[in-house]
Amino acid sequence: MREDAGRSQARVAHAAGIAPSYLSGIEVGDATPSVTVLNAVASALGCDLSIRLFANSGPRIRDRYQLAISEAILEMRHPRWRARPEVPVYRPVRGVIDLVLSDPGTREVVASEIHSQLRRLEQQIRWATQKADALAATSDLAATSDLAAVPDLAAQPETGGARVSRMLVLRNTAAGRDVARAAEQTLRVAYPARAADAVASLTGMATWPGHVIVWADVERGRARLLDGPPRGIAVGR
Repeated sequence: MREDAGRSQARVAHAAGIAPSYLSGIEVGDATPSVTVLNAVASALGCDLSIRLFANSGPRIRDRYQLAISEAILEMRHPRWRARPEVPVYRPVRGVIDLVLSDPGTREVVASEIHSQLRRLEQQIRWATQKADALAATSDLAATSDLAAVPDLAAQPETGGARVSRMLVLRNTAAGRDVARAAEQTLRVAYPARAADAVASLTGMATWPGHVIVWADVERGRARLLDGPPRGIAVGR
């Protein structure tokens, strides 16, 4: 833009209130200017500065109930389920899966998302699906099915037959139940399996049923997974 405007570095730097050497560093990528400096340079060139945030695969800020629910899952799981919390994925989206469970014997992999509330249901389903797809594309479970042995999923090959399922774990609240009732058909399609079957599988009593919603009660900092959906909720029965 500076060259198109026919302005020298010295002239633009003077107008922006910075040293010409600093502007030179910015142009070649050696300097990391502040937003204030970029705005000053943009003003000197007659341009507007624009900064945007693009939604990707969800925030990494921890839900305050997430740890209690994750602890409950880890405590109740059968030894056949290997676990790894906070698993990063990189392609085709960047994000972090709250808890990944794997059963080496059946090659089942479960990408678990844990939420105390659902504000934007469609976005949550999309993010969960994208992160599960990213896990399937870069999963470490093709050969070892051992999450603890693999530090970086992005460097691993294709799953080689492992099936990646999605588990959405919701805190049992009035607001969550209202969303589940209002979006019953959408949730049935996205998460068709029975919650009771998923809980039975986690405790070693059944095979994994597929994409599923499981509910949890949280009281005084401790969580407990419910055997099925709360009263009045049809999804997952």
